[in-house]
Formats: sequence, C-alpha cells, structure tokens
Amino acid sequence: MSVKIDASVCILCGACSGVCPTNTIEVSTTEVRIQEGCTECGLCAKVCPIGAIAVERKV
Repeated sequence: MSVKIDASVCILCGACSGVCPTNTIEVSTTEVRIQEGCTECGLCAKVCPIGAIAVERKV
C-alpha cells in the first residue's frame, strides 16, 4: 500500500498530521510530505476534509 496526496487539491489544513499516530506527516506552508516510518493506516485519508489523500494498494 502507499499513501498518495493530491497536491493540486490539498489545502494544507494539517488535519492529516493531527491524527497521524506515527507523526510522519509534515505540513509546511507549501506542501505535505509523508516521511519514512508511515504505517499506511489510512487515518489521514479518513480525516481529510476534501479527499486529497488516498491509500492505494500496491499490486
């Protein structure tokens, strides 16, 4: 699985970083980055108010 953030949609609200249990989401004034150590739990995608985050299965 992998976490994908659609930068063209993201509003940089920080909701995702607030719920991340591993503190691996970094939000700046220009972008959101997933750091090493992400467990791909999907909590960030569930709280994103505009659906800019998706957890995708690797095939």
